[in-house]
Amino acid sequence: MGILSLPSIHVHPTCPTPECPCECPSTSTVPRPTITYSYIQGKVYNFLERPTGWKCFMYHFMVFMIVLACLVLSVLATMPDYDLMAITTLFWVEIVLVVFFGVEYIVRLWSAGCRSKYVGYMGRLRFARKPISIIDLVVVVASIVVLSTGSKGQVFATSAIRGIRFLQILRMLHVDRQGGTWRLLGSVVYSHRQELLTTLYIGFLALIFASYFVYLAEREVNNSMMGDFASALWFGVVTVTTIGYGDLIPMTWLGKTITSCFALFAISFFALPAGILGTGFALKVQQKQKQKHFNRQIPAAARLIQTAWRSYALDNLETATFKMFLRKPPRSLLCPHPRKRNR
Repeated sequence: MGILSLPSIHVHPTCPTPECPCECPSTSTVPRPTITYSYIQGKVYNFLERPTGWKCFMYHFMVFMIVLACLVLSVLATMPDYDLMAITTLFWVEIVLVVFFGVEYIVRLWSAGCRSKYVGYMGRLRFARKPISIIDLVVVVASIVVLSTGSKGQVFATSAIRGIRFLQILRMLHVDRQGGTWRLLGSVVYSHRQELLTTLYIGFLALIFASYFVYLAEREVNNSMMGDFASALWFGVVTVTTIGYGDLIPMTWLGKTITSCFALFAISFFALPAGILGTGFALKVQQKQKQKHFNRQIPAAARLIQTAWRSYALDNLETATFKMFLRKPPRSLLCPHPRKRNR
């Protein structure tokens, strides 16, 4: 009376159970999702708020080019040589942009309902309180005010409207809705805050002392341009930033000597924050690239581990995790009944 050994079973990597090793297709087919109200809402939200793929890129790039063209027209409208043509064109472009951004704002507000924290009226209000949503609303309202107060296509009717008109420069923030640029800058500044604070503190002290020494050297001179400490401080700031307007210059040799030493110190020391930030940006970008490369390797490593474990489990069925899905053979095959003896 022997026990029959189980036959070896080939398990396909995409097969859910080891019972049908030869009937499963080589690639798993995923059923298409049912098109429902929530499905469309989620797709629109991901398209606008979480752009991925070339279609989203083309849409947001088109919006950026439209905003840039509107900004160029706004600049040309302030120039006497192009003001008539630019203002007339800008009036119609503004109408198109107000309709476009107004509809987009309403669609964003509607599609935010696919997330649990933005469901209902209170959820929509929470979405509208986001900084980027407030900026979008301010831009739309400012454009409506400019167009409604203009007369005969003149979007710069009064001087008061000119101030509201240039609030629309905030449209440039529309491109980076996720704030990735500002988060990157904030992370770099925060990670190098100690070095930046040290250099700024020492530079500020050097600016105060050098300006005061120049003031002491120049205050007694007739027709001096730095007869007060405020003028000397302004001269020190201009010297530190290596701009050199030339509106203030030292008259004495002592003042010129102090200014020369201070200028050499400023060139060598005040460039340190720029170097610190540049190095921080390079390291942060390199770290992000490594993280992306590591994330791409995770699925491949997981598939490799699964395949290796399945290959091992085929030879060691006692440790196989799919053993519970195996059909038990009939008892008659495992323990056949003994034949009756002929009397």
